[in-house]
Amino acid sequence: MRCKMGLASAVLQLTLFSSAGARANVEPQAFSADIVSLNAGGEPLGAPARLRAADHKARIEIGGAPDGFFLSDPAAGTALFVRPAQHLYMDARHSTPLTHIFVSVDPHDPCLLWRAAAATAGVMNTGEWRCDLIEREPVDQREILKYRVMTPNQQPSYGWVDPAIGFAVKWQAADGKVFVLKNIQFRAQPASLFSIPSDYRKLDPQALLERIKHSDVWADSSK
Repeated sequence: MRCKMGLASAVLQLTLFSSAGARANVEPQAFSADIVSLNAGGEPLGAPARLRAADHKARIEIGGAPDGFFLSDPAAGTALFVRPAQHLYMDARHSTPLTHIFVSVDPHDPCLLWRAAAATAGVMNTGEWRCDLIEREPVDQREILKYRVMTPNQQPSYGWVDPAIGFAVKWQAADGKVFVLKNIQFRAQPASLFSIPSDYRKLDPQALLERIKHSDVWADSSK
């Protein structure tokens, strides 16, 4: 089985995915899990992150970012970093690869949303992606779909997708790093975990930099 994707825009891809026809084939269960990161030698890389997912949205809490969390919504084409203490949020961009690996996908056409999520993050956003289904693995009485993921100018990565949750449960990056879901628990997740309060303000780092450049704070290096 092969799924191909050309140079169509990420917005168009997301629109296609969110259509009734695309969603009819996958309605993943709500769940929570730990994300364990391993180096190419199989050794842990820091403390596990925490993933919560429901209604095609994901929330990721990382030990290295204790003052905030990441929210991704493929249908809206967003990946955000939220800082509750400051009542701020911003585009996550490529802060972490987890936001474009652990997103809700169609188990039978995962390239569509993996590529779109990468485009949202600002990485690998051009060229053709190809996902080849190379194996069906039985795990805990469920069938896991293993894909070889080919992206432009890179060695292949591998993604294992669980159709029951519509997410990758394991990812092996081209550099050998591995990200795997552990302690998956199927349970309802509060909707509030995936929303941003209306009084939060979006921070645009580029706009902030431009304001600083035009203020007295910006030192003239020629002086």
